[in-house]
Amino acid sequence: MNVDMPLQPPTEQLLVILLMKLAVAASLASILTRSQRFQRMLQREERTLTQRVQMAVVCAVIFGLGVAVRVVGTDNAYAAVDLGLEGCMVMGMLGGYVTGLLSGVLISIPAMIHGELMSMPLLAAVGVLGGLLRDVAPDKEAIWTFSPFPDLNLWRLARKRDLRMPAFSLLCILAILLTELLRSQIAQIQIQHHYAVFSLKQTWTHLSPWIIVAIYATTLFSTVLPIKVWNSNRNEKKLEQQQLRLNEARLAALSRQINPHFLFNTLNSVTSLIRQDPDQARQVIYKLSKILRRLLRQQENLTPLREELSFIDDYLAIEMVRFGDKLRVQKDIDPATLDMLVPSMLLQPIVENSIRHGLANKVDGGTVKLRSRLMGDRVQIVVEDDGVGIPESKLATLFEQGIGVSNVNERLKVLFGDDYKMWIDSRMGEGTSTGIELPEQVSGTVGRVESLVVTS
Repeated sequence: MNVDMPLQPPTEQLLVILLMKLAVAASLASILTRSQRFQRMLQREERTLTQRVQMAVVCAVIFGLGVAVRVVGTDNAYAAVDLGLEGCMVMGMLGGYVTGLLSGVLISIPAMIHGELMSMPLLAAVGVLGGLLRDVAPDKEAIWTFSPFPDLNLWRLARKRDLRMPAFSLLCILAILLTELLRSQIAQIQIQHHYAVFSLKQTWTHLSPWIIVAIYATTLFSTVLPIKVWNSNRNEKKLEQQQLRLNEARLAALSRQINPHFLFNTLNSVTSLIRQDPDQARQVIYKLSKILRRLLRQQENLTPLREELSFIDDYLAIEMVRFGDKLRVQKDIDPATLDMLVPSMLLQPIVENSIRHGLANKVDGGTVKLRSRLMGDRVQIVVEDDGVGIPESKLATLFEQGIGVSNVNERLKVLFGDDYKMWIDSRMGEGTSTGIELPEQVSGTVGRVESLVVTS
């Protein structure tokens, strides 16, 4: 008993089915990119055996489902959703021999049950062929960036610069087209009233040469589309990671800029005290050693406000040794803010500015006030002094000058983007007020530092 051959649909209908196949390829690739686990699989170039098997299983479920839908349908009504051969090639190219071979075996199971008994050997071989292409690639990035356009690759070859990439692209194109040719030839074999494998070329008889070319081109681009979609997503993740590393480097550089500045000024104070009052010099050195130990232990970009205030207490103790009764400190700290996370070394440069530029030149000294309070889901911190004030001409450019204030503002910008406020109000002869308003971050929150840096 011969298998009944379906009548050839109109050319327009054939082209629509081929276009649908391309759309299905792009859709399946897009569905897989929504999985965070699959995204992590794509980011790895070197995978363990377990990771290769996991990658094969995940993709086999997606592509195998398309084969199952085609098999269950009647008269190949869902022929466009069968991307079994293309999926095996892609998995081999991205995951290697094990992933390609296992994908081919798993994806072919619905077709084997349907009686297409050559499906498993064919798809397994295609997966291994994809792994071979991965091995002969000039580098691992070549798998993601090869061009499916033969004319472009031939033009690059003709220019005779770097021949490796265009030659590899042509090899990939030939390998994909060869798999379609092999499938078409095997599809002519009939086993137990079924074709050995499924092929659009065998399903539609008496096709014009242009339709045959379109079938081969559809196979080529249905294989390339998932790779390009995943590569786009992969590049986005790489850019995010690079931005994260860049921001972390900027924060580290800014932190290193603050600490030497603080140490330099403190050591100058010690130098002036050694001859005048050795006992006070020893007290300053002791307080400085406590500060240095804390700085060396500091690993995070954010720290609870209570620890930042403790740091300021040690710093002010050093300054009060020098200034004596001329320096007074007042605190108005809302207990609800003590567990709020703030950037480490946030207050020290501001307090230092208040003392050295606001109070040091006053004969009778002055007072530094520290205030904090919650404002809805935000925490506000203010440092005030009753010093000499800042001239209006200098106030306008204060964020661009000096190490202290500009450094703090830059760190806040890196950490919080536009989701913060920092302002300076000053009047000559009356004093200066520096305020900072930050989004509420509770101590113990996991992963918030990285998310803040990425989104800046």
